[in-house]
Amino acid sequence: MTALPLLTATTARLDELLATAHAGARVPTLVAGVVRNGALAHVSAAGPYAADRQFRLGSITKTMTAALVLALRDEGRLALDDLLYRHLPGTPVGAVTLRQLLSHAGGVQREPDGDWWERNGGTDVETFLSTLTADKVAYPPLHGFHYSNLAYGLLGAVVARLAGEDWCELLQKRILGPLELTRTTYAAQEPFARGYVVHPWLDHLREEPRPDAGAMAPAGQLWSTVEDLARWAAFLADPDPVVLAPATVAEMCAPAVLSDLDGWREGHGLGLQLWRRGDRVFVGHGGSMPGYVSALAVHRPSRSAVVGFANAYTMQYPGGLSGFALDLLETVLEHEPARPAPWRPGTPPPPAVAPLTGRWWWMGREYEAAWHDGALTVTPLTTGGAPWRFEPDGLAPDRWRGRSGENDGEVLQVRRAPSGEVVALDIASSVFTRDPWPAME
Repeated sequence: MTALPLLTATTARLDELLATAHAGARVPTLVAGVVRNGALAHVSAAGPYAADRQFRLGSITKTMTAALVLALRDEGRLALDDLLYRHLPGTPVGAVTLRQLLSHAGGVQREPDGDWWERNGGTDVETFLSTLTADKVAYPPLHGFHYSNLAYGLLGAVVARLAGEDWCELLQKRILGPLELTRTTYAAQEPFARGYVVHPWLDHLREEPRPDAGAMAPAGQLWSTVEDLARWAAFLADPDPVVLAPATVAEMCAPAVLSDLDGWREGHGLGLQLWRRGDRVFVGHGGSMPGYVSALAVHRPSRSAVVGFANAYTMQYPGGLSGFALDLLETVLEHEPARPAPWRPGTPPPPAVAPLTGRWWWMGREYEAAWHDGALTVTPLTTGGAPWRFEPDGLAPDRWRGRSGENDGEVLQVRRAPSGEVVALDIASSVFTRDPWPAME
């Protein structure tokens, strides 16, 4: 995939914003990469940095764990509304569904028992499961949003049980390998950035340990680079169906729970954070492990993204590194408006389709039906809005199924006169006719 080049003025602005943020962030290295058209288009960096240098992903790991769960769902090996009991029999926290765990809506407490796993390392899966107690469910399921690292340790255990192999091995086989994320690894591989905590008054650096998270690895273990994380961002914007169906990625991006009930500015899908700024919605995730913070922010409509890393837990910026990544991404979208796709001639429709095209009316409103890219599109002209896309249903002649917009999943049935002439389009019981003022039946 060829990156869409940025204007020189845009890259200069991004570099300026990063240099300004770095001056006040109190981190040794701050780096951000911009993705356009499915590829890395620009990297801004301050402090020691090299293109192949790894940083720790932290909770961005959860987005890949969620993709594994959804891949197994698509294969019919689980259902999102399965109770955890079904896959981890005997667990005392089993009365929550996989969907609730994915979206942090199961009421499960944030961390497992024992010392803080992020700094002290984790246990093996069986030990991890054996230490669970019923009080690890802090709230009734669907009580509301409650972020849980523990939930993703449990999801990793489910994946391993179902697949019969280690979470990391499955991740390599199903995600990292197919997407050629060759520098995304379980443990750090040189060259990698050391992670630090900065003393609040002395500007002194203390290097943080890098323990193996063990059974909690699905919540935050992975290491990666700007280039690899940019590929993952590009996948989330425009999925490769070999890895995961586009409809499944869209499902991951749909809001499942709000984490900001007052302003409706933040929420979670299935493994992905959601942010709303004005009329734009972004998906992705933030990440942190001792000594590291990371960010992944994707604007799917424009196939644009920003990924970022810093190697100090104490980065200072409003909203943290995720807030900075969103600021950069908004800068890109404001300075680099999306280019419309060029028009290209298409193939003629089947003979039965041509009579469906043209102008239609419903309740005094005008619509236009047209044939584009193998589908029938119906565009509201009076009220405006995105076209509704319909594809042949396959169950019966003259029956179509909605695949976008407010009629997604609804049925369009062609109505014909005894002579065979098309007289109306019945869309979810609303009858569209050629006459803008049809007689009442």
